[in-house]
Amino acid sequence: MGADAVTLVPLLSVRDLSVRFLLPGGRRVDAVSDASFDVAPGECLALIGESGCGKSVLASALLGLLPANARTAGHARLGDLDLLTADERTLARAVRGRRIGLVPQSPAAHLTPVRTIRSHIEETVARLTGVRGRAARRKAAEQASLRAEFPLGHLDRHPHELSGGLAQRAATALALVGDAPLLLADEPTTGLDRDLVDRTVDELRRHVDDGHALLMITHDLAAAERIADRVAVMYAGRIVELADADAFFGAPGPRHPYSRGLLEALPERSFTPVPGLPPELGSLPEGCAFAPRCDRATDACATLPLLGNTVACHHPVPADTPRTTRTPEDTRA
Repeated sequence: MGADAVTLVPLLSVRDLSVRFLLPGGRRVDAVSDASFDVAPGECLALIGESGCGKSVLASALLGLLPANARTAGHARLGDLDLLTADERTLARAVRGRRIGLVPQSPAAHLTPVRTIRSHIEETVARLTGVRGRAARRKAAEQASLRAEFPLGHLDRHPHELSGGLAQRAATALALVGDAPLLLADEPTTGLDRDLVDRTVDELRRHVDDGHALLMITHDLAAAERIADRVAVMYAGRIVELADADAFFGAPGPRHPYSRGLLEALPERSFTPVPGLPPELGSLPEGCAFAPRCDRATDACATLPLLGNTVACHHPVPADTPRTTRTPEDTRA
């Protein structure tokens, strides 16, 4: 998948992106720290990590949807536009929906409760595509629904009449309408059964293969393995590893101990959870935030490791180290 994508000029180029929330009493939360990555046309970058690590905050920063107490630093260039310094008028009229399509993490919050799904999609079609005429808008809305596996028989329902999975598919349909060069999908498989996960991911992959860029934020590693060209692993607000998807999910596997732990926690692997809990983003240590949970940690980990040669770790797993091959049956035994 997308073997030549990384040789293209990046559509999105993020450098040293940081997001801090200022709280009463002078406190602050470092939700994202010094994130850097690119996404090229025809490429899917999967951003993975445990809940609360800063993935969705990063997405909100790219779209200018952070609350008033947020402060950003760094750059996030979409072509010639820096998303972090763009004004709200530019983001609302020229970016959201047109240059960046969004599949939100909480689709119900993005749907107007008094309007049907059909009216949502038809209005989006009219605004983003220029399609005119009631019949043409209706046909375009139905085509978008089918792409997202949203049943046509539910188009005239209101958001509160939908299950979580149906609301997720409605949000995906809306995101695909504008055919935006960059699609930002924040947990796009939430609430879907495995078959629908695969079908949704395959439709997103077709979108990528048509020359679009996709930044998919997910904790579903099976979905990431199915769609991604590259993988970025986030822990405690920092990207700790960037790797080609084939190497990450296959051999030699990831090199950061946390990344390895995520994979080994899967039921189809060793089903062994990562020990301990991630730190609070409001009280991060000066050194490696993963050190208290890491069996490779030493005194060197009291200093912050930088992302060099694709992994931010003082003691990365050697590239020739085989992954654990235990099965769930081995674990139970």
